[in-house]
Amino acid sequence: MIIIDGCQYANWSEKIFREMHAGGVAAVHVTICYHEDFRETVKNIADWNRMFERFPDLIVPGRTAEDVRSAHATGKTAIIFGFQNCSPIEDDISLVEICHQLGARFMQLSYNNQSLLATGCYEDNDTGITRMGRQVIAEMNRVGLVVDMSHSGERSTLEAIEISDRPIAITHANPASWHPALRNKSDKVLKVLGDSGGMLGFSVYPHHLKDKSACTLESFCAMVARTADLMGIDHIGIGSDLCQDQPDSVVEWMRVGRWTKDIDYGEGSASDAGFPPMPPWFGGNLDFGNIADGLRTFGFADTDVEKVMGGNWLRFFEDSFRAIA
Repeated sequence: MIIIDGCQYANWSEKIFREMHAGGVAAVHVTICYHEDFRETVKNIADWNRMFERFPDLIVPGRTAEDVRSAHATGKTAIIFGFQNCSPIEDDISLVEICHQLGARFMQLSYNNQSLLATGCYEDNDTGITRMGRQVIAEMNRVGLVVDMSHSGERSTLEAIEISDRPIAITHANPASWHPALRNKSDKVLKVLGDSGGMLGFSVYPHHLKDKSACTLESFCAMVARTADLMGIDHIGIGSDLCQDQPDSVVEWMRVGRWTKDIDYGEGSASDAGFPPMPPWFGGNLDFGNIADGLRTFGFADTDVEKVMGGNWLRFFEDSFRAIA
């Protein structure tokens, strides 16, 4: 079974890389940008290049589906770069191709707030995809940079699915009908996403879970089963949104960035300012087997468990990371 995680933002270290190895994780889509501009994002890529040099027996760059297969065969983890905002392309569409050339394979069109491309899920008014957004989506389609709408509003997400000539992804979110967090997605969005060939990665971040840190594995697996019925078993995977070993101050950076002088608590309160405890059945990269076992116990066939745990993401990478000739 190939295990692929559709989103993490861990405090990367040899310890975590060794846990990935021990947990059999073949690939992780890692966040290398929240609010950084192009130059700062390049610095983050340079930092990753140093880690690839230091730990070649544990991690390798992941730019193609074949990179993931090779990592799986050799007991390594392919690291796939992604942006949780469009800030690295600034106001220059030519940077889309350059970011792809530097290894980026996912880019969110917005992160909670309004961007130059789309509306974030925390805004009161969702005006949809902008003029620049339409052009950027076309360029992303051309070069093989996946449109990710994990933090975008409903109208913007539906328009992105319609505008994009290639299937998009929501790499880390859950159904709002299961838990009504602002970041979780409506059944309407999920149905259209599945019908269009897109992918949803289920989040294990407690603010996205029913009963939060007390969410049970059975409840999570029941949600997966219901979403499989809604979207189709071929369009779902894991996008844990794991932030392992990060200090609480990182949450402030995620939510505040540079756009405000105030502390933004998003949909929560001051008591939600730090990272909540993870559910007992998933604390890190050693625990993907718990999800697989839970799905089997719930009644998923082995072939479907393999799809959810990584097979669907691998197929999506195969189709999505290539440039259009």
